[in-house]
Amino acid sequence: MRLALLLSIFAPVFVFANEGVSQKAENLFEIGGFPVSNSVLTTWIIAVLIIVAVRLLVGTPKIVPSKGQALVEDMASGLRNALEPIVGKSMIGKVFPTLCGFFVFILLMNWSGLLPGVGTLKYSEGGHWLDAIRPATSDLNTTLALSIVSFLAWTYFVLRYAGVKVLIFDLFGNKSDRKEVGWPMWIMLSFIFLGVGGIEMVSIAFRLISLSFRLYGNVFGGENLIHSLGGIAPYVVPALAGLLEVLVGLIQAFVFTLLSAVYIGLICNHEGGHADEEHAH
Repeated sequence: MRLALLLSIFAPVFVFANEGVSQKAENLFEIGGFPVSNSVLTTWIIAVLIIVAVRLLVGTPKIVPSKGQALVEDMASGLRNALEPIVGKSMIGKVFPTLCGFFVFILLMNWSGLLPGVGTLKYSEGGHWLDAIRPATSDLNTTLALSIVSFLAWTYFVLRYAGVKVLIFDLFGNKSDRKEVGWPMWIMLSFIFLGVGGIEMVSIAFRLISLSFRLYGNVFGGENLIHSLGGIAPYVVPALAGLLEVLVGLIQAFVFTLLSAVYIGLICNHEGGHADEEHAH
């Protein structure tokens, strides 16, 4: 029933409103018993557009690139050059596909809220007006999922290319020089570094919250701000706010990607990791 309402473009229960998106994502229909929310639907639409756009721009990659291929390569090269000093030359080739995927996906999801109908197309169910489509990153479920993927990627790259010993030493190891500080001070500092390591473990776990809530709060707040301004002063003020959201969407996508790179680079981009050994060979 919900699917039929969603697909029927002539259904009278659909309206455009300036109320903005609701805090909670709404389930539209089910596939094989699994609910599909309005944010998931937007994710699928944007994902298809990304695939189609890349295929149209690049096609079959050539040695002498076409204009579309050159555009995509220039954008990828710019992002790679920005991230390489953070994760290191030996790691950039390994982590760049993941980081680039974060940036492109989050950027387009952030900007999707500026498309006509996204966040304004509503349908009626049970006497309540619900969002038909909404920006995926205005849903906490999406941003939390992105944070979990980032955390899993960090775990894989650190364990794979730095190793357990490097990770443990980076968290709990005594970084002082025993010859310079002497044995008594070195032993005392060891306990301090153990305590700092415990705090760092809490900080690492807290990344799931900080990454997800930062992205969610900015996109959700910006989306509702635009629609609220649309109800107060249509056209001009929302247009200016929309231009601001273009910049905010770009910054938030880059911040999420940059922080993911920093977390990996803090452990992998220094001497002693396996990645440096592989690069030396």
